[in-house]
Amino acid sequence: MNILKTNIATDIAARIAGELNVKPWTDPAKDAAAEIEARVAFLKDYVRASNTKGLVLGISGGVDSTTAGKMCQEAVEQLRAEGYAAKFYAVRLPFYVQRDEEDAQKALRFIKPDEILTVDIGQSVDAMMGALSGQQAGDEHQIDFVKGNVKARARMIAQYAIAGDRGCLVVGTDHASEAVMGFFTKGGDGFCDLTPLAGLVKGQVRQVALALGAPTDLVMKVPTADLESLDPGKPDELAHGCTYDEIDNFLLGKPVSDEAAKLIIAAYAKTAHKRALPYAP
Repeated sequence: MNILKTNIATDIAARIAGELNVKPWTDPAKDAAAEIEARVAFLKDYVRASNTKGLVLGISGGVDSTTAGKMCQEAVEQLRAEGYAAKFYAVRLPFYVQRDEEDAQKALRFIKPDEILTVDIGQSVDAMMGALSGQQAGDEHQIDFVKGNVKARARMIAQYAIAGDRGCLVVGTDHASEAVMGFFTKGGDGFCDLTPLAGLVKGQVRQVALALGAPTDLVMKVPTADLESLDPGKPDELAHGCTYDEIDNFLLGKPVSDEAAKLIIAAYAKTAHKRALPYAP
């Protein structure tokens, strides 16, 4: 039986898309421009409403942080033109040496942030893992996976330290195609003050990036969280078990395979705790 031919499965897909605020586009060029305007305005409004001094975002060299970073820079530039003092701090957060550092530098050249800061998380992560040495029950791959999450959390600690020092807000890069899969670290890249890419599927993020003028090679770069030392550069899609096109199509109400639909629905249910506030009695 084709799961997407059943009313139940179709309803589930529509419900999930609604919960993640996904909206299909009818005119990609026009819609991308409208999204940029609305999301830059959102960033500006929140900075003003919170009476803060700007925005902080980690830049990895992937399309998500490149896109969000460019919108952050546009937001603070517009704020300054309107008489409100605000800055954008782009933060490099390598674990010692990043393999695709040139991509990160290319992203920074495109974004042209007000200030670039670099925090090497290597020693802090290794210190934490050293403190846990001998107390972990998993095999080397499980320990490496846990260490990957420690990296993500260390990066967010650094960003909040910078934001706290400068009176700013921390921006995240989560979008609907990652949110539905729970593909983020709880307390790490999933923790932030603002998510300007929320509601967009991966393909829409790429279209927004192109509309902003981002380098095509960064826009079409194979996405990877690159957190696991034993499997460096592991593509997101390999971790998902399906492609971003399949995830996007599912959220946009388009046909996908039975296998992909079942996988996405299961991932959404399994990772519900990541998208919720802490549970309480």
